[in-house]
Amino acid sequence: MNKSHLIRAVSEKTDISKIKAGFVIDAITDAVTQSLASGDDVKITGFGTFEVKTRAERPGRNPKTGEAMTIPAARVPAFRAGKGLKEAVR
Repeated sequence: MNKSHLIRAVSEKTDISKIKAGFVIDAITDAVTQSLASGDDVKITGFGTFEVKTRAERPGRNPKTGEAMTIPAARVPAFRAGKGLKEAVR
């Protein structure tokens, strides 16, 4: 499912126009992004938790030259599925 499929599904389920459904999807993704950027988790009961994890600095190799290098530490977004989502997928 891509964004346009999601917009169509939300539009049909809520009986609103596709344009308004698009605004809703954009607002949700913006809110999640801003929350994660500020370091807060986003918990949606029954669905899951979006969080920011810290990946430690680690050794690696440049695939082009084979030269050893250090990959710097980074903050990365992560998602943990909730119980309801896990049960629905099983």
